[in-house]
Amino acid sequence: MGQQERFDAVPFFWSQHYDIPINYVGHAEQWDEIAIEGDVKAKDCLLRYKKNGRVLAVASIFRDIDNLRAELALEQGSAR
Repeated sequence: MGQQERFDAVPFFWSQHYDIPINYVGHAEQWDEIAIEGDVKAKDCLLRYKKNGRVLAVASIFRDIDNLRAELALEQGSAR
């Protein structure tokens, strides 16, 4: 907005699709691995989008606390 400051906040997106909340933090245009924790079909999961072993973004369904932890890890540069 006219400032000469670098924007380095971790982007996030939360959406509600009928009864399914999808939370997404980070930014991944390309990735070479998706690490899945939990069960996607059961609507209880966390997906880590990785490139060269580095987490770029995290998407989750009904894992709000885990998603917030992932956001903090991305901000600190310690996401795994």
